[in-house]
Amino acid sequence: MTEPAERKKAWLNGVLFALTIASTFFVGLGLGFTYLYPDAPGLPPAPGGGVAAFLEPRVLALGLLYAGVLMVILTGHELGHYLTCRRYGLAATLPFFIPAPNLFGTFGAFIKIKSPIDWKRQLFDVGAAGPLAGFVLTLPALFIGLTYSKVVPLAGGETTLSLGEPLLLKLASALVLKPVPDGSDILLHPVAFAGWIGLLVTSLNLLPLGQLDGGHVAYALFGKRKRVLSSIILGALILLGVFFFAGWLIWGGLGLAFVLVVRLKRPKALYPLAVRLRHPPIYDEDVPLNRGRVILGALIILIFILSFIPDPVKGSSLLALFK
Repeated sequence: MTEPAERKKAWLNGVLFALTIASTFFVGLGLGFTYLYPDAPGLPPAPGGGVAAFLEPRVLALGLLYAGVLMVILTGHELGHYLTCRRYGLAATLPFFIPAPNLFGTFGAFIKIKSPIDWKRQLFDVGAAGPLAGFVLTLPALFIGLTYSKVVPLAGGETTLSLGEPLLLKLASALVLKPVPDGSDILLHPVAFAGWIGLLVTSLNLLPLGQLDGGHVAYALFGKRKRVLSSIILGALILLGVFFFAGWLIWGGLGLAFVLVVRLKRPKALYPLAVRLRHPPIYDEDVPLNRGRVILGALIILIFILSFIPDPVKGSSLLALFK
């Protein structure tokens, strides 16, 4: 159950939720405009031009549709965690949504688990529930959105933003759309773009690092061997940052800084904080999970592989930035 003190603070969750709806709707207007007028050099034709162009009913509808679908995916992810915590009697806050003036309109959402997680089955179930719920909600958005997506001439110019494709999007495009001819590209419908973000959020959360969802699942599956896996992932992220997307260097750099602080205890002032970021131990660390959870863990690994995007923004590797 939510603590009485947390219930009193629920107004903050509500305000952030409303602001995130507004910020994603604003981004959705731009997506809707681009989808309806892919060849327009400026604003679409509308009486009065300017802001009035974005008040066109079709643009408004697409903006609302994008915001609604993305919020459903994010809410489903966080409710997966929250309801699993409730199932085990773990104290957890309601979801905090983060509005943002970025390409997506949000930095996602999170809940704070206030009770210690002492048992492996709890750790696995809490970590797995969010990504699984978000992924299940992402699938229909991706496939339905692709049926309405367009094949358009490949845009040129240095200012053109090109997004990377996760493996699942490539497979879904091959099933739903006809082969894309040379010199053309897929213009995602706003619903399909919300699905793309859902895959990105799923893969980021499933990175087997620290106390991310993937960290919980990996610790429950592999125990102390998770440290080796995390080290491999950190090295891979640094390589991906150099050759595919410089943003991965932030993740890899933070991980290496964590290793420096915890293993070498330098700088000592940051050691207490770093220890808090390390995954806390559980009582039954050496007890294997049951077969059902092991199978589910294999499915989660497959979901991560299908959802991961090596280059979320193409042409933004460290090497490309220094050209």
